[in-house]
Amino acid sequence: MGDAAVNKTTTTLNPAPARPEATRQEQWEELRSVFPIYVALAKQLEIAIPIPQEKRNLPEKPPLELFKQVQNWLDGLDSRVLVHQLRHLLQQTTLNASESGLRGLIQRHLRKPSKTNTDRDKIDFLLVQYFALCAPAKIYHKQIELADTAVVMKPVLGETDTAPLAWCEPLEKMITSLRGFRGLRDMLKNSFIAEGRKVKEAAGGMFYDPSALLTFIRFNFLLRRTLIELMHADLIAIRSGLMQLEAAGTPTIDCRQLGLSASEPLAKITQLANEWKQPFQKEYTERTVNETFEKLLNLRSDVEKALEQLAAKSSAAAARTPAPPAKSEAPATKAPDKPAKAREKAPEPETDPGMDFENCLEQIWEQLIATPPTRGRSMTTVKIGRARILMSSWEVTAFVSEDGPAADDLRRAVVARAMLTAAIEAAKETGNATGLDRALSVARVEVSRLQERVDVAKQAKDTEAAVNLGISTKRLLSALDEAEKL
Repeated sequence: MGDAAVNKTTTTLNPAPARPEATRQEQWEELRSVFPIYVALAKQLEIAIPIPQEKRNLPEKPPLELFKQVQNWLDGLDSRVLVHQLRHLLQQTTLNASESGLRGLIQRHLRKPSKTNTDRDKIDFLLVQYFALCAPAKIYHKQIELADTAVVMKPVLGETDTAPLAWCEPLEKMITSLRGFRGLRDMLKNSFIAEGRKVKEAAGGMFYDPSALLTFIRFNFLLRRTLIELMHADLIAIRSGLMQLEAAGTPTIDCRQLGLSASEPLAKITQLANEWKQPFQKEYTERTVNETFEKLLNLRSDVEKALEQLAAKSSAAAARTPAPPAKSEAPATKAPDKPAKAREKAPEPETDPGMDFENCLEQIWEQLIATPPTRGRSMTTVKIGRARILMSSWEVTAFVSEDGPAADDLRRAVVARAMLTAAIEAAKETGNATGLDRALSVARVEVSRLQERVDVAKQAKDTEAAVNLGISTKRLLSALDEAEKL
């Protein structure tokens, strides 16, 4: 592509026609909106701030000298700040929650007539941050389309044509492929992060076409959301395996594939798995993200190898010392101090019109503990009465290995969905809608509560929790819609 050579250094574009005509007051309003971000960046990078402390609360109408001083200082910082430094600041502070600040920052960079690769990468990052901040909960968890992206980005990009661009087709194909991935390994072997960057690098000046920006925003957000979901699938398998090893009394495991020793204390590895963080913080690049996910996959391989060795030892011991089948086949699984009375329920329950919230929660918990997720699975099924409930990896994690407000919200979403689905199936089969009325009441309360929790997570810049809660809320809403049609 002819732009490829230009893209290596600087991309030159015609300035947007309307912006140069902005009045000085309009320019000042934008400077005021982004000024706190630049002050925080300067402090973070230990760069001198020429504006005295007493003048940093910028007035609504500036004297000409202050206007020029602020403008020149911000222009100078633009050339010094790298994208990972900007990312670190925005993802670690409440500045990320300023819609006007993000919008002003994006427009400052978009308006530059001559853009470097650094400018392009900043714009790419800031646009996704803006979308994540401003997207309403109702589209946060759906298969987002270009039209959805255009609505959210209208304050920044204006009215934008959502017709797909032919040269962006590789991104669309990758988005389609995202839906079929079952684990991180599938994504990493396709080098999706690197492939997305190649499309961006080859675009040259066409990257800044508003329709192209919509496509990149959508691709980047869906890519990150899928990575988070797949990461959870691997984490739940790792944590489940570690629970089985602990229950079997395994003191150490071989973690050389992870890059540790051949005899790592199980408690240390369990702590590592429980504290695992998504690699979208601080100074991340394609390389560091891939390295982090490779470590996660290597950890899973080490845990699964230890489980295979444990199974082999158990089989050998059983062969040497015959034992009653029930004992030799009993699963070595440790439940995390939860539903004791659920273990006493031997028969599989039929739908109970009077099933309460706690009873349903314990049934789900018991099934998850008794049958940990198997290798390569990102979805798990539990049965409540006549209904089969499909649970995502993060929902399972909330039951078996996590605690805290987000985990509690996810458990409540799953229980409400399970109660409602079971009541729907019972009503269809028996004609008895007694349980359906109760389940509908519970579901409506939970939907309202969950939608508020999604907004709270978004305002707290917790993209992972917002995405996960959003998807679980959407599933509950779908069940609610079905029930209300009966």
